[in-house]
Amino acid sequence: MDIKLTNGKKIIVKEKKYYEANIGHFERNGFFPVDSVKKEIKKTSAKDLASKVVQLKTKRKKNVKKTKKKD
Repeated sequence: MDIKLTNGKKIIVKEKKYYEANIGHFERNGFFPVDSVKKEIKKTSAKDLASKVVQLKTKRKKNVKKTKKKD
């Protein structure tokens, strides 16, 4: 019997007896059975997104006259 393990990025398949013998090793490396990991999907509204938007600063214009004088 096989068991599927995931760390959030990838899924591996191991024998159940091998997993049970080495549970500490897998948990240390971040692998848990797929059945126990449940993803929560939240629907966001436009208000939530608008409050988290970061305004970027405009780029500073270089003074062309100063840069030509240095060369």
